[in-house]
Amino acid sequence: MSAVLDTDTAAGPAAPGGPVGRVRPGAPAALRGLLALALLVVGLLAVSLASLMWGARDVAPGAVWDALVSPVTGDNDHLVVRDLRVPRTLIGLVGGAALGAAGALMQGVTRNPIADPGLLGINSGASLAVIVAIAGLGVTSTAGYLWFAFAGAAVAAVVVYGAASLGWEGVTPVKLALVGAAFTATCTSVITVVLLTDTRTLGEYRFWQVGSLANRPLDVLGTVLPFVVVGLALALAAGRVLNALALGDDVARGLGQDVTRGRLLVVAAVVLLCGSAVSLVGPIAFIGLVVPHVARAVVGPDYRWIVALSMLLGPVLLLAADVAGRLVARPSELEAGLVVAVLGAPVLIALVRRSRAVAA
Repeated sequence: MSAVLDTDTAAGPAAPGGPVGRVRPGAPAALRGLLALALLVVGLLAVSLASLMWGARDVAPGAVWDALVSPVTGDNDHLVVRDLRVPRTLIGLVGGAALGAAGALMQGVTRNPIADPGLLGINSGASLAVIVAIAGLGVTSTAGYLWFAFAGAAVAAVVVYGAASLGWEGVTPVKLALVGAAFTATCTSVITVVLLTDTRTLGEYRFWQVGSLANRPLDVLGTVLPFVVVGLALALAAGRVLNALALGDDVARGLGQDVTRGRLLVVAAVVLLCGSAVSLVGPIAFIGLVVPHVARAVVGPDYRWIVALSMLLGPVLLLAADVAGRLVARPSELEAGLVVAVLGAPVLIALVRRSRAVAA
């Protein structure tokens, strides 16, 4: 308990009449967090520059700068940077931040270290909605998928949370996980039936399902950006709630937290972030799963720092995977979702082994 609650003896006890259960990071944790944030900002700038420079056609750093500040009409390098790589990089930044923060929120609200945005059935709900859009309504564009994916994610969260709230004990992390798994299995079965009987839908759906930053128009980013901003703001505000929930519902209530309202806040943030990210880049796995573990290894169990670092770690990982996918198969490329899976699985295994070694 002391790892999460206020144990900074230098700060002294909480002032009389102050908020109950207020979480204050110790000086070493705060220093590590600030240092990690600074390093991640540098890393984010580096992978963003790499995303603008490297691909099937490499562009020199000077040409990238010229393309951004003083583009020349008809210059092929400038066209590549401005029309293809700038939208791709911006989408990776926004989508990665949303996925990373959503993963941290999911692990906090369910108290499950292997939770990710797919645990509540949000990815499956978005996928099912996209299937309905393709098979039933003939939608074939990324912009067309956008609102269906977002609506599917929102409906999935409402259904899962509503079902988990039934019963005398209300919503619990175990019930959320079980209902989410059942909802995911149901959606997956329906999706499989549709894809096996409709080859046209399969052809359209598979390009969205694998997860990619390519061929996403910039106007799609403009549509989802307000939802991502609100979701990230809610995620940052939920840090204290997650710290209290980590101690258990009874302890959280004893610390003055409204557990039900706190979970609703977190679920609302997850819906906004996952719905936006899935509609923007597809249901990319492992980012929401791995990123919070890395953040936790750096700054400890304080979710205020974990969420903040996850917002930066997510886009670093997603853009790095996208750049790697362009380089390993030139002049063609691998989708970012495939590269993230290849990179994320070993990282997660290493983190689990390290955790077991520390526990031993």
